[in-house]
Amino acid sequence: MTPAASALSADLFCRVIDNYGDIGVCLRLARNLSRDHGWQIRLWVDVPEALARLEPSATLHDGRGWLEGIELVHWNASPPDLPPLDICIEAFACDPPAAYLARLSPDRNLWLNLEYLSAEPWVTGCHLLPSQQANGVPKYFFFPGFLPGTGGLLREPDLLVERTHWQADRKHATALLESLGLEEAALAQWRLADCRLINLFCYPHAPLPALTSALARDTRPTLLLVPEGVAPALPAGRQGRLHVARNAFVRHAEFDRLLWSADLNLVRGEDSLVRAVWAGRPLLWHIYPQDDAAHLEKLQAWLACGSLPPAVQEAFMAWNQDSPPQPAANPDTMHSWANLLNGPAWQAWKQHARHDSDTQARQPDLGQQLVAFCQGKLPSP
Repeated sequence: MTPAASALSADLFCRVIDNYGDIGVCLRLARNLSRDHGWQIRLWVDVPEALARLEPSATLHDGRGWLEGIELVHWNASPPDLPPLDICIEAFACDPPAAYLARLSPDRNLWLNLEYLSAEPWVTGCHLLPSQQANGVPKYFFFPGFLPGTGGLLREPDLLVERTHWQADRKHATALLESLGLEEAALAQWRLADCRLINLFCYPHAPLPALTSALARDTRPTLLLVPEGVAPALPAGRQGRLHVARNAFVRHAEFDRLLWSADLNLVRGEDSLVRAVWAGRPLLWHIYPQDDAAHLEKLQAWLACGSLPPAVQEAFMAWNQDSPPQPAANPDTMHSWANLLNGPAWQAWKQHARHDSDTQARQPDLGQQLVAFCQGKLPSP
């Protein structure tokens, strides 16, 4: 923390649109700016219940509250009339209240639009571009990203040290799984010496049958963890060498540790993708589907950032196709999964995952870059 950074303050606005992804990113950013950079943070959220699922201690009374030194404000139809802090951070073009924006001044305030994460090449050209607004305060577009020239990825200073310590001993994962209240049959599966752990967090159209059939027939036992409400048609319990177990919704810290514990993370959304990258373990990203298959272009841009083996890239594209899922009995698809999760292909995937995590960690993280930009742009008092 620097003395200059500790003097800054920011309003961070979040609308909950995509389940817990939007508020997940905003809560992590609020914590990072407050804890690691000494900022005074006021987090505005329109659905406090979503925030409370991520952090049960985040309770609001009469629309106001506190969490770990972060002020919480319920952004409702009649938002409180609060004077703006130094910086307005508008997450994902969520349009802060008009009355609040009218009080921003080009002599005192800075306005950022924290954009969605993308690896598309055009992002580097748009990152930090200003857009003059009616109130005279320029709004700067701040793009998180995987490439140099973007705002980077959100990462706490001690995150990778904690991850490395956690992954050094399997007992940490065992203790975590035991704390989740899983049934004894699921824990017995995990206690098998060569059992793999897979986290499944996907959208409803994910092509699951071929994957689960391949895992059920694999020589290696698998424990597949599925959060409540995800893939509801997938039956829990034993299927050959596969055991499917449902786990309850977990807080941010436990979610990170689940990702660190798994051999493979199947994730969706922006926050989960970034946290899976920091896990340094193989992952498949289920990107949010968009019209005209625009999501596949974004996925291909992300794949182009690295050097994933061709078989893994094919798996990414197959995992994100909108066509009906392959039937469980499709031998070609099952064979592809079996090859991918074993032998040389699996070893290459593991090596790439750790290399990609280490490569991203050498870039300045999002919090560092955001703080540095604001220090340079905020009007002098």
